[in-house]
Amino acid sequence: MARICIYGVGAIGGLLAARLALAGEQVTGIARGAQLDAIREQGLTLVADGERRTARFSCVDSPAEAGIQDFVLLTLKSHALPGIVQSIGPLLGPDTTVVTACNGLPWWYFYGASTDGRDETLESVDPGGRLWCTIGPERALGCVVYPAARVIEPGVVAHVFGDRFSLGEPVVDAVGPRSIELANILAGAGFDAPLAGDIRAEIWLKLVANAAYNPVSILTGGTIGKMLDDPAVSGLLQAMMNESVTVAAALGVTLPLEPAQLLAATRPFGAHRTSMLQDLDAGRSVELDPIVFAITELARRYGLATPLLDSIAALAAQRARLVGCY
Repeated sequence: MARICIYGVGAIGGLLAARLALAGEQVTGIARGAQLDAIREQGLTLVADGERRTARFSCVDSPAEAGIQDFVLLTLKSHALPGIVQSIGPLLGPDTTVVTACNGLPWWYFYGASTDGRDETLESVDPGGRLWCTIGPERALGCVVYPAARVIEPGVVAHVFGDRFSLGEPVVDAVGPRSIELANILAGAGFDAPLAGDIRAEIWLKLVANAAYNPVSILTGGTIGKMLDDPAVSGLLQAMMNESVTVAAALGVTLPLEPAQLLAATRPFGAHRTSMLQDLDAGRSVELDPIVFAITELARRYGLATPLLDSIAALAAQRARLVGCY
């Protein structure tokens, strides 16, 4: 049986840990504070479809207590990843796979990519290349997270919607045994885990949407529906998406949806508040660097202009900074 570590048992991490443990998998969670205490004392309760199920699994506050794992799923906020570099070593054996189940451009993005920058890192994502050098991009397995979940209280996570975790190797069209094994493990826990031939296209599709909706939401305070209902705001969102699409194209990525189609596809989630807005309201740090500034850093590298992304990101950064969230 595979040893699976969920590094960051928050909302998405809690959803994964609970469902995997309930399916009989060997799960070790890494958490801290009240969440860690609650899971140790009473397990993790998952609320979904009107039912409450409690999963029990090992939960620790240090990788040294967990030991070497077969799969490490990083479910922290992307901007928190550089901070775990010095402690992650005890989880990593020679065959450990590290899955970045986070928002934003992943730190391993250029590994195996068909671009001239395959060995490059981004300061906005991986300052000083610490993740690249410590974890090693050869361990990486791509993941795009689609579900939404939230922590109701310590030890209790609500599954809001979605079951899809798309997986993909950094090397295009490479489907290896580890990808298949993890996809089967996730499927056994009731998740939809398709294997993508080119995970970067899915990463960019979600990134293009997030880089528009998230910073605008912390400036307006609006839900997705409220932003879409205002023609001026929806027009701004589409224009920001167009800039991101241009950057993606410079890296050889073609998105399956045009910005107008992407806006329409998000309409069913009209009542949803973006993760960045939720973080701001809760006084947590916002993920501007891996979601927005990663794109503008790439734009500068490729000599592209992104005036709207630059301006909105600057305003959003100051908004978050003034309330201690950036």
